[in-house]
Amino acid sequence: MMMKKYILLLFICLNGLSTFACDICGCGVGSYYLGILPEFNKRFIGLRYQHKTLRTHLGPGSKTSYLTTDETYQSAELWGGWNLGSKFRILYFVPYNFNERNSIETSGRKNGLGDIALMGYYNVFSSRNTLKDQLLVQSLWIGAGVKVPSGKYEPRDREVLTESPNNFQLGTASTDFTLNATYDIRLMDFGVNVNTNYKINTNNKYDYRYGNKFTTNALAYYKMRVAKMMTIAPNAGILYETSQKDVENKKFAVDVSGGHSLAVLTGLEANLSRFSFGINYQAIASQNLAGGSVKAGNRFMVHTSIAF
Repeated sequence: MMMKKYILLLFICLNGLSTFACDICGCGVGSYYLGILPEFNKRFIGLRYQHKTLRTHLGPGSKTSYLTTDETYQSAELWGGWNLGSKFRILYFVPYNFNERNSIETSGRKNGLGDIALMGYYNVFSSRNTLKDQLLVQSLWIGAGVKVPSGKYEPRDREVLTESPNNFQLGTASTDFTLNATYDIRLMDFGVNVNTNYKINTNNKYDYRYGNKFTTNALAYYKMRVAKMMTIAPNAGILYETSQKDVENKKFAVDVSGGHSLAVLTGLEANLSRFSFGINYQAIASQNLAGGSVKAGNRFMVHTSIAF
């Protein structure tokens, strides 16, 4: 009976991948991916690097033209977290963004601080049981967060390039909120980790509101001990993102926005004492962004951290 309960809960979490359907432009401002957190008892601090690409101004059938623009979004992010007792956890993210775009006619760059985010989690339950002499470990964390408008937003870009996605910004100029959940279940060395995030955006002072966004990923991993000193965990899974259309002046939907994408994830996590390292590659399997006028490229992320 207890095992059926675990399977049912896992199914519910995984099913969240397909029960949300609105619309994304998964590059640019406000894109979240958490993945498998490094192991830590009290606190950790580290750096993450993310690389994403986007191609805009595509014609029918996603064909390129002289207007087609290639955009690259990179971020170097200070991130960390700390546990407050056994029930509460706080995570923070401070990104520094490097945006670049190029077309036949124009080119541009933007570098600077992005929007800082803070997330709080509550541990609903954590358990360690035996199942046929094998250790079964699981935990469920739920919480909420806030993103503050610390990154620079330039309204002129939107005024001049009205036919482009409003992604080429360092920040959104809005205070936004997130609802989050993380579930992990592991039988001996094999586990599944599920993260879900729903971002609720507000109207900024320039009367522009980015569409609310839902992100979820499920990763299967296997922990292996190397030379009794290091633990490595190869992992693979899927990432689904969907976003509603942006809104201008509180009533006009922006056509070149919204959509959804599905990516296949592969990665590796490593732990050596208090040090952690991870890499992750996201290959886009399917997408429909801004009605087909936008196409996202594959993504890459690397991170390192130290627990203390």
